[in-house]
Amino acid sequence: MAAGRGEFFRSFLEGLERQLAQQGPGRRPPVRGRGKPGSGGLQAGPDHRRAGGRRQKRRPTAAPSPASGSDHSRLEPRTEEKETDFLQRLPSEILVKILSYLDAASLFCISHVSKLFQQLANDDVMWHKIYMSEFGSQTWKPKSLDDAAVQRGPAGAGDQSVGHWKKMYFKTVAGQEMSKWRRKLRDISPYTGLPRQTEWVLRNLNVSWELMVCDCWGQEHRMEQSRAYFFESSVIIRWSGGSFTSYHHISSIQLHGVRKETLRSPDVRNRPDWRSLILKLDMRTQPGRFIGKDRLIKLMYLSPGVIIGVWRGQSSVAFIMVSLHFHKLVEKSLLGSPVCPYSEPLDRPPAYNLDPEFGLHGYTLHFVLHNTGTEIMSGLFHQLSCRTAQIQQGLVELKVISRNDLSQHRSLSGNVKLPWKSDALEGSVENCCIMTLTLLDEFQKPFWCVSSPIFITMAKRPLSFDYGGEHFLMEYGNSDGKVKMMLVWLKEQKQFFLISLTVYVSVFKVNAHFSRDYGS
Repeated sequence: MAAGRGEFFRSFLEGLERQLAQQGPGRRPPVRGRGKPGSGGLQAGPDHRRAGGRRQKRRPTAAPSPASGSDHSRLEPRTEEKETDFLQRLPSEILVKILSYLDAASLFCISHVSKLFQQLANDDVMWHKIYMSEFGSQTWKPKSLDDAAVQRGPAGAGDQSVGHWKKMYFKTVAGQEMSKWRRKLRDISPYTGLPRQTEWVLRNLNVSWELMVCDCWGQEHRMEQSRAYFFESSVIIRWSGGSFTSYHHISSIQLHGVRKETLRSPDVRNRPDWRSLILKLDMRTQPGRFIGKDRLIKLMYLSPGVIIGVWRGQSSVAFIMVSLHFHKLVEKSLLGSPVCPYSEPLDRPPAYNLDPEFGLHGYTLHFVLHNTGTEIMSGLFHQLSCRTAQIQQGLVELKVISRNDLSQHRSLSGNVKLPWKSDALEGSVENCCIMTLTLLDEFQKPFWCVSSPIFITMAKRPLSFDYGGEHFLMEYGNSDGKVKMMLVWLKEQKQFFLISLTVYVSVFKVNAHFSRDYGS
């Protein structure tokens, strides 16, 4: 430790002398008590040395030659490339000792300063002390394969991989938080098949969503949400009022769930916000699709659930909206990493195939059409089924509303439109809204969940002879399945009537989930 302190003071002296040399001989202020440790004691001033109890005159230093040592070159002004950081010249033992006085949040932050601090801030002995000081007396332990390491104590700290106790600390912190909000998510609504308290948990944990837009030059633009619209089984997030890049210059879009720490105690004041990647879209491989327009903007849709409003006649972005389904949204917003989304654990239902020829049966659909302000249509449909003989083109067909059964037809309340807002301007795009679908399997577990924009197109031919109005279609599809709706516009009532609703589920998805072997 003495050698380390000596190195520190020598570095400090070199920096001071270099500063004085740059100021010039006429501007040097007197320095008292400057010195460096050694057998000769301390220096009394800049022009005298103490050696053997006698003062000697300081010899004039000659200009250093290229072959001379570094003792003379330290008086010359150095370039940035040659300057040495004082902290980096300290021995690692002293730096680790200094870092040991930091709390976990500060230690996590300082690990992003440089490679040196990243290496020192991952010291297992230091994180083991932090872990034991906070959780050593508690009986709660995370359920993982790493638990055995906790029982080994300090002796086993050196046997673990680098950063083991740091991971254990954050696992334990996350585990304690998870145990609180997961209890709130156990209450399942029989109407939607989803936890009742999803919105409450998201608001109570102070979860928000952050958008990161990357342009074609590699610059990243982070934007905090402007507004969130919560519904029974989904949430719509809007970003507006920021300086968006041109629509044609966007290369990728990333959506992160962010938990902002509240200042309830001084310990969390400087704790960094955790970001969990929810989705990432590459505009070069997933170009937007035009879905509607009004006098001011046109809407571009990117799957899944992303809407970009672009000013008409220009390429600048007015706003961005994302629709997210509530299924596992808390986990997706909290438990993923900044670069990797949350991976849902595989939870296969119990094997049940009493009648293989019967196919799917006992399914339930919760179906909602809405926009950012109002609910246009909502329904719960039970006992949906499909025989294996009806499986065609790799899709399982579930008829929800039959075109031939007039008693099942229902009207849509209000106009089908999607309101939007950007800065001081606002409007609405007609014949466009959000569809939120939750399909529950025979065990009443969410099987297929979608929340996405959907728009109306005019049918090429009449779809039903029971109505005399104009006929329209609303369709949606992805790799897991598709949805098809038939509508009629009743001119006298000035509203749409939904006369058919069919949900198609991919056979591949069914076979993978239930370990079955339905053919295509």
